[in-house]
Amino acid sequence: MINKKYISLINWSKVNNIIPVIIQHKLSGKVLMLGYMNYEALKKTISKKIVTFFSRVKNRLWTKGETSGNYLKVIDIILDCDNDSILIIVNPLGNTCHLNNNSCFKYKNTIFDFLYKLDNKIEYKKKNSKNSYTKKLYKSGIYRISQKVGEESVETILAATKKDTDELINETSDLIYHILVLLHAKNLSLYNVISKLVERNKINKK
Repeated sequence: MINKKYISLINWSKVNNIIPVIIQHKLSGKVLMLGYMNYEALKKTISKKIVTFFSRVKNRLWTKGETSGNYLKVIDIILDCDNDSILIIVNPLGNTCHLNNNSCFKYKNTIFDFLYKLDNKIEYKKKNSKNSYTKKLYKSGIYRISQKVGEESVETILAATKKDTDELINETSDLIYHILVLLHAKNLSLYNVISKLVERNKINKK
């Protein structure tokens, strides 16, 4: 929850009036960048719900994306236990890094980042791909897609009755992929399913 009380809770004197800020992707969980904010930058970020930093080089406020248009829309702001650093959860509009990468950090994809990219890839193929297997499924219609989910479900169940774990992994992978295709056929995504699971299990409240 974005709370203006964060400004008064921060130990500004401890951080010499400039606090480090970690930017994290809302869906993939990927760390996108590190920046710094002073009192005015944080105040503007909370007010506009667009990340604004304090540039230590230019000695002024700068809104991320003010030149490129790749803004960082604020979803949540979290203060750490010592009140001397901030985590901001964002929905990035375009790539974050000035080198046109989605993150300023170079590291291997996390599981969540992979699932996020797979989800996006399926949506892309739905709209843009011409000859891919996924595009052919969408052209065949919702009933055929649903049928494929049913077929993959049966194959997964049969694989589970055998001792071959590789087959079970392969069939489960096929099933999950086709479920994602089905979700996107109904203009939904993996995010909708995860949100429901979180709601049911109250994981975010633990």
